[in-house]
Order: sequence, then C-alpha cells, then structure tokens
Amino acid sequence: MPMFLRIISITTLCFFSNYAFALPQADPVPGGIALINIDIDDFSAPQVYFNRRQLMVHSDEASWIAVVGIPLNTSVGNHQIEVVPNRGTPFNLEFNLKGKQYESQYLTIKNKRQVNPNKKDLARISKEKKEMNQVYQRWTKQSKDLIPFIKPAQGPYSSPFGLKRFFNKQPRNPHSGIDIAAPEGSPIIAPADGIIRASGYYFFNGRTVLIDHGQGLVSMFCHMSSVNVQLGQHIKRGQRVGSIGQTGRATGPHLHWSVSLNNARVNPLLFLAVP
Repeated sequence: MPMFLRIISITTLCFFSNYAFALPQADPVPGGIALINIDIDDFSAPQVYFNRRQLMVHSDEASWIAVVGIPLNTSVGNHQIEVVPNRGTPFNLEFNLKGKQYESQYLTIKNKRQVNPNKKDLARISKEKKEMNQVYQRWTKQSKDLIPFIKPAQGPYSSPFGLKRFFNKQPRNPHSGIDIAAPEGSPIIAPADGIIRASGYYFFNGRTVLIDHGQGLVSMFCHMSSVNVQLGQHIKRGQRVGSIGQTGRATGPHLHWSVSLNNARVNPLLFLAVP
C-alpha cells in the first residue's frame, strides 16, 4: 500500500484547566513525549504507530492527536509515525527529536548480588522481565478521555527520571522512573483508573505492581512493603494500591514510579497536572 510523507511541527498542547480532557506535557526528547496533530476528516480514531508500536490517540474536537512515548535510547533528529486512517491511504508524519543531557548518579549497594547477580538470579530476572514486558506490550482499548495523573505518594522527589546510574561504580541502565521518598508504610495510590495486570516480588524491584491505564499507558510501582490489590482488579484514581517500602534493590524507603507509553519508559512528571 503506498505511503505518503507529511512534515509537521509538534504541537505544544498541554492540559486544559477543567480536566475534562487532558494531554501530557509535550517534551520531544529521549524519555519524553511528542504530541502530534493528525489532520484528517474522520470521526473514528486512526491507528498510529511509532517503531511498530501502536500509539495512544485522542481527539481535541479539532483534530486527532497522537501521543508518542519516546524511548531513552532514541537518537536525536527526525523520526516518523505511521498513520492508518479508517478511510483513505496510510501516510507518515515526520517530527524532530531534540537532545537532552541527563545527570549521573552513583550508589553503593551492600548486597553484591543486586549488582552482579549469579546464574540462578539471572534466570529469575529473565522470567520477571518477560512478565513485565507482557504488560508493557499489551494494548487495551480505552475510549475515555485522559485526565491528569495525581501523584501516587506524598513526599519529595529523591531521584529524577533519566539519571545515568552507577552501582558500586559499575554503569547500569538509566533510571527509568522517579523516586518519591516517604516513611515505610506510607500509602501509595493509583494515579489514574486502570486494571492490575501484574504483581509480585521481583529481584531488583522488590514488591511490585503494574497498572494498565489503557492504550499502552502503564504505571509500575516498586520497592513496596505491602500490596492492597489483586490481579485483574479494576482500580480507581486515588484508590490505595499498597505501602511504601524498601524491598529489592533499594537504599532506603521510597516509591519508584515508572510510566510506560507504547512500551517506552517516559518521565512520569509529564502526566501530572501543571500547577
């Protein structure tokens, strides 16, 4: 099927003040979000893809908007999304990705296996990674409009998103979420409506819950001391999910909150309401 290319600029849409309809903040950098206007005359949402992953699409009544999660390892420069309308010929839209320099963080971990796992640990880690990826890759149709996330725990942000991390001076994957410091046992609440898709005690993440918010948008909570939800449970925005802890690879009690969009870990702060 023939493909056409349209070059566009990334929209600067953010949140509407009445919260009836909302989009995350646009930040077209690795680990950020691009909001792309799709100018088609169609009452039905098109299917849109980036790196072969289906994208979240919403309408602002004037046009359709693709919400693109950008992986941290994405190169700067021009990229394309594929738009498949319900009527007409598929086409591509091009957008530009800016660079961003993330800071480095050096942590000392007493449990050496949490830095250099043994063979048995690696088998467990592989199994857990597969379980989490099944949630990240899941597509759940969601017709409800987005509303801004609420902060899932009360406390200061102790580690920002995207940090280049070094454990015992050894380089590891970038920090794919944000950390919220709080006393052990403090409540953790759902930032938005969703379904509990995974829950377990993982090697690195400790006690963990993954919430599917629909259209490829997933929240993950790690290092919890307790869990108050069950697999398959529908959960409401503000409902308690569990409690702050320091299970897994953690140097103190805190919540690690990751947000995945079209299987790309993005900055969770982009989904919170702008003050």
